[in-house]
Amino acid sequence: MEIRGVWMTTTDSQVFRSKERINEAVAFLSETGFNVVFPVVWTKGLTLYPSRVLRETFGMEIDPLYQGRDPLAELIEAANSCGIAVIPWFEYGFASSYQSNGGMLLQKKPEWAAKDLSGNLLNKNGFEWMNALHPEVQDFLSKLILEVVQNYPIAGIQGDDRLPAFPREGGYDEFTRNLYRQSFQCDPPSNCQDSHWLQWRADLLTEFLSQLYQQVKGINPNLLVSLSPNIYPWCLNEYLQDSQTWLNRGLTDLMHPQIYRRDFQSYQRVVNQMVKSPGFSEQLPRISPGILIKLGKYRISPEYLLSAIDYNRACGLPGQVLFFYEGLREDNNALAKPLRSRYSSPVPFPTALELNQWVANQPHSQTNRQGSRWLDWLKSRF
Repeated sequence: MEIRGVWMTTTDSQVFRSKERINEAVAFLSETGFNVVFPVVWTKGLTLYPSRVLRETFGMEIDPLYQGRDPLAELIEAANSCGIAVIPWFEYGFASSYQSNGGMLLQKKPEWAAKDLSGNLLNKNGFEWMNALHPEVQDFLSKLILEVVQNYPIAGIQGDDRLPAFPREGGYDEFTRNLYRQSFQCDPPSNCQDSHWLQWRADLLTEFLSQLYQQVKGINPNLLVSLSPNIYPWCLNEYLQDSQTWLNRGLTDLMHPQIYRRDFQSYQRVVNQMVKSPGFSEQLPRISPGILIKLGKYRISPEYLLSAIDYNRACGLPGQVLFFYEGLREDNNALAKPLRSRYSSPVPFPTALELNQWVANQPHSQTNRQGSRWLDWLKSRF
């Protein structure tokens, strides 16, 4: 089993602008050897599919760029014909907008806004946030996800570094303050990094994930719940993403930590730390790292990418997901051509049942022995 995945975005990409472009992209991925694609379906407060939930809540059915179409359905049709699985990616999660003062969502639902200690709209790295701890906000996101689960023949759903997530600077809105007071008879600490305050909010996100996982499985137990947080424990300390607990509690079937390092040695160090971590080492068969291949002016080298794939296999990690599709196509498909040497033999993407059976048949000690042999070889090579 191997996860050979790639994210498809609307940023710096024209793939979703027509059905013809979608068909061409999927055919290219099939030829290159990929077995799963993660298309964005929730971004900048809008969907890439006709959404009853979005229409009933905000009066907008789909991103106007795609009015009259259903890019998600078009992608699924193309992917199914090529044997590629589709896992819709809810990119924005609990973020409402980017450098837009909350955008349409918070203009219409100001009571959903997250607040920092000063009472301002929560903004981190340019993203403005809804209150991820508010039950109405959680219900809205759950309904968005579940309507996709119910209406499309997909392999699973995916959250990322914004789902479930909440910047540590948030939680100072009146709703969350009152919730904390009810539990502890005092105001939340003004220090957003206070360990108890941080973990209390993280636990609320974990419970949201637990409910969502059960809801998805209740509709179709063979669907996968896939998550792509940042690196632990940074993701917990900055965005309240307790990914180690998520794995240990069985709240995710696949995890793709974003090991977005710009040289192989840095990537290797993070993988080594993860492999040795007690919270992650037992869960390695579920972990397929995210690899950054393009961002702004950065482009990964073919040598780095192939080395990372080799290293993942050596460590017992069952694959990787690449960010993002357009990086494969630049310079006359310069990255995709050598990648085909690693993806030459077709590998079908697993269902949740197949994945769980495979994981159950991977003794931890055997994985470590295999990894040790390969690690010795890799250390001599790099």
